[in-house]
Amino acid sequence: MMFLQGNEACALGAIKAGCRFFAGYPITPSTEIAEVMARELPKVGGVFVQMEDEIASAAAVVGASLAGVKSMTATSGPGFSLMQEVIGYAIMTETPCVFVNVMRLGPSTGLPTKPAQGDIMQTRWGTHGDHAIIALYPSSVAEVYRYIITAFNLAEEYRTPVVFLMDAMLGHMRESFYPPKDEELFIIERLKDTSFGEEDLFVSFSESEYAEPTPFPMAEMGKTRFHVSGLVHDESGFPLTSPDVAEKLIRRLTNKIRLHADEIAFYEEYETEDAEILVVAYGIVARSAMKAVKIARRDRIKVGLFKPITIWPAPVSRFRKLAEKVNTIVIAEMNLGQYAKELISSIDRRSKVIRTINKVNGELIKPEEILDVITETQIEI
Repeated sequence: MMFLQGNEACALGAIKAGCRFFAGYPITPSTEIAEVMARELPKVGGVFVQMEDEIASAAAVVGASLAGVKSMTATSGPGFSLMQEVIGYAIMTETPCVFVNVMRLGPSTGLPTKPAQGDIMQTRWGTHGDHAIIALYPSSVAEVYRYIITAFNLAEEYRTPVVFLMDAMLGHMRESFYPPKDEELFIIERLKDTSFGEEDLFVSFSESEYAEPTPFPMAEMGKTRFHVSGLVHDESGFPLTSPDVAEKLIRRLTNKIRLHADEIAFYEEYETEDAEILVVAYGIVARSAMKAVKIARRDRIKVGLFKPITIWPAPVSRFRKLAEKVNTIVIAEMNLGQYAKELISSIDRRSKVIRTINKVNGELIKPEEILDVITETQIEI
C-alpha cells in the first residue's frame, strides 16, 4: 500500500511509466512533483534539471524526447501559459512528452494555493493554430498514479504532447491506495529504429491516420541525424511552403487524434442506467458529485453521474447517448462554465433542462451544493 500526496503519486507514476528526464521550474502548487523527481530520477539513471523558467523547461523536455528519452515537466497556470508556444512546437514536430498542469485560481497570480479548474480551455486552445490535444484529469491520488502512466502511453502511441491536469486540492491531498503490480501494468516503450545510417533523415508519423507508434531514428550517438522543424514540412521533416503539403500536414496532425477520440476517451459512470437527471463533473469536483448522487439515490431520486477523465478530446459520443435518456443535465465545475459549453453544444438542448454549478472563489464545490440543485430539479420535474 502507498500513502501519497497527489503530486508525489504523479512523479512516482511517471517514473514507473519510464520517464527518465524532467525539467522544471518551481511554482505553487506543483513544486512537490519537481522535488520528488529531483530525488528519485537519479536512482533509476534519469536526469533532473531545474531550468531558469517555464519556457526553457518545456523546450528542454521536447529536446530530451527527440533524443530518445521519455520526458515530462510540471507547472501551474502562469507557467502553463508560458509553455504554450513549445506545446505547439511539440504538436507540429510530433514529439511525445507530458506536460503536467496543477491548476490554481487565476488569472495572473490569483490565489496560488487554492484549487480551480480555470485552465480547461487554455489546455484545448492555448497554443496557436488549428491543432488537436489529448488531456487527462483524474480525481483521486490512485487515479493520478494510474493515469499518468496512461498519459505517457498516449504520448507514445499518438506521438504528441499530452497534458495531465490536476488541481491544488488533488495535488496536495494524501490518500492510501494499492498501486498496480508490474505484471498488471501496460506500458508502451519508446520504439527506436537503429537501422538508420549517417545520411538517413527523419520520417514523420505515418501518412495514414491510424494510431500506430512510429519508431524514432535513434542509433548510437553521432551515427544518426534527422531534421525537425516547426515549419510546415513533408515526411522528410524539411520545410516546404506548398499549400498541398500544409493542408495535408495540418489535417493529419488533427485527424490522428480526432478520428480516434472514442479510443482515447476514458470516463466513469455511476447509476446512469435509469437516471432521469445526469450530473457531469470531472477532477476533484467529481468526488463531491459522487457523494451528492449517492445521497440523492437514497432519497429515491433517479440521478446518475458521468465523470470524464479524458477531458480532450471530449467524450461527446458517450455523453450524447446519456443525454438522450435524461430530462435534466447538471454540470458542476470550478470555473465559469468552460466545459459545459463544449458538452452542451454537442446535444439538442431544446428538449433538456440544463443546470450549471460554478464556483471561482478558490473553494471546492460541496456535495450539499450539488445535492440542492438535484433536489430542486427533481421538484421541477
